[in-house]
Order: sequence, then structure tokens, then C-alpha cells
Amino acid sequence: MKVTQEDTGDAKMMKPLVEEASKKAKIKKLIGDGGYDSRDNFETLSDMKIEPVIKVRSNSIISGKCIPRDNSVREQIPNYDRWRKKHGYGMRWMAESAFSSFKRTFGESIKSVKWENMVNELFLKASIYNAFMRMKT
Repeated sequence: MKVTQEDTGDAKMMKPLVEEASKKAKIKKLIGDGGYDSRDNFETLSDMKIEPVIKVRSNSIISGKCIPRDNSVREQIPNYDRWRKKHGYGMRWMAESAFSSFKRTFGESIKSVKWENMVNELFLKASIYNAFMRMKT
């Protein structure tokens, strides 16, 4: 988990999150929405031997600048549904469900004002949420 300022997009955070997670588990596939669609992310995943299952923008073109992304564009643009089924893009629901559950439990906002306290509040909420989830199993 990384806490960032609200002006930091998902795409910029993918690499550090994947690098950190890779220290704890072998990652075979990353499923991400269009917020992760960038050449850097496709190249990072390719370098790490991780299958990128990232939805590309509907107006994407084959640029010749990033082979892994170009391959995804070639496959997605003509037949998105076939790509989605083949690569398991529909499995994003699991992550989306977890975020939805977290927000229903704690709300969508934080109460703290100072940055350090905001970070602590979010880490505390995540720890409590994870403890709740362990109790259910």
C-alpha cells in the first residue's frame, strides 16, 4: 500500500507497487484498468516477465515504440470481448469488490488534516480491515 497526494495518478504508482509485491510473491499477471495504460507500465511488466492485462484507450494506435503495448492494442481494438475473456480481464471484480467493501466500511474520506496523520489513518484503517477479513475466513 502506498499513500499519495491526490494529484498522483495510478499509472505512476504501478511500478513501485509491483516491485514491492514481487519481493513477497511471484506475480504472473497484472490486471489493470485504463488508468494503468502507459508505455512505461507495459515495458516494466515485460521486463519483469509479468503478463500485462491492461485495458488500452479505445483510440489507441500501434506506435512501434512499445512492443508489449502494441501487441495489446492489436488484440484489444478489433475484438475487446475476445481479449477480455482470453486474458481474464473480468477478474478485476475481485479487487474492485475489496475497495468497495473498504469504502463501505470506513467511508470515502479521511478525517485527518496533516499529511503524516492522513497516512497513519489510512494504514490503520487498512490494518483493521485486513483483521476483519481474516476473522471471516
